[in-house]
Amino acid sequence: MKLLQNKVAIITGATRGIGKGIALKFAQEGANIAFTYMSSESKAKELEIELSALGIKAMGFKSNAADFTEAENLVANVLKEFGDLHIVINNAGVTKDGLLMRMNEQQWDEVLDTNLKSVFNLTKAAMKPMLKNRFGVFVNMSSVVGGSGNAGQSNYAASKAGIEGFTKSVAQELGSRNIRSNAIAPGFIETEMTGELNEEVKKGWLSVIPLKRGGTAEEVANVALFLSSDLSSYVNGQVIRVCGGMQTA
Repeated sequence: MKLLQNKVAIITGATRGIGKGIALKFAQEGANIAFTYMSSESKAKELEIELSALGIKAMGFKSNAADFTEAENLVANVLKEFGDLHIVINNAGVTKDGLLMRMNEQQWDEVLDTNLKSVFNLTKAAMKPMLKNRFGVFVNMSSVVGGSGNAGQSNYAASKAGIEGFTKSVAQELGSRNIRSNAIAPGFIETEMTGELNEEVKKGWLSVIPLKRGGTAEEVANVALFLSSDLSSYVNGQVIRVCGGMQTA
C-alpha cells in the first residue's frame, strides 16, 4: 500500500520548485492533492493534468494564503470537493532581499505576510476539521536562514524563524489530539529561484556545504513524505534541516 493512500493534502505554492516536487511525490504515494497558486492558471492546469495522470484527484485553487478569509475559503472548498483533509504543507513563500538600512516597510510586510502569516491563517482554518477527526499533519517550510540569519535577508530570516517557533507551539497545543506539526529547513536547493543567482553567489553557497552540491526538490519532498506519513508517527515539534550538512546545530 502506498504511504499516503487516500489521504487529502493541501500544498500551497505548488506550481514550481519545492512545492511542485512535494505534490508529485505525494501523488505517487496515493494522496489526493489540492494545491494553491497565485498567478499562472496555465501552470496550474498543467500541474493538475500531470498529477491526475498518476491516478489521484488533483485540483488547483487560486488563493492567497496571506489573506485570512481566503485561507478559510480554501479549506471550505477543499472539504467540499475532496470530503476530508489530512495534511497541510505550508510551502508558499517569497523573498524581497535588501540590507536593513535600505529595506522599506512594504518589503518587510510582504515577506512576513506571505511567509509567516499565511502559516497561521491556514493552520487556523485547517485545524478545525482535523480536531473533529482527531488526526492531522502540518509540515511548514522554513529555511536554514531561520536558524542562522543572513545579511540582506532580515525579513526572510525573521519569517522563517517565526515559522519554527510557531511549528513547535502548535505541536505542543495539538499533539494530544493526534495532530502533528513539524518543519523542514532546506538549505541551497536547485530550483527556478536559485537558478537565477549568478555563478559567484552559487560558488559561495557550495563552498560551505560539506556535500559540495545543491539539493534537489525531490530530496526535500522525500522528507516531507516522511513527516506526512505514519513513518514519522512519533515525530512532533521538530525542525529537520535538509542542507547537505551546511548547518548541523
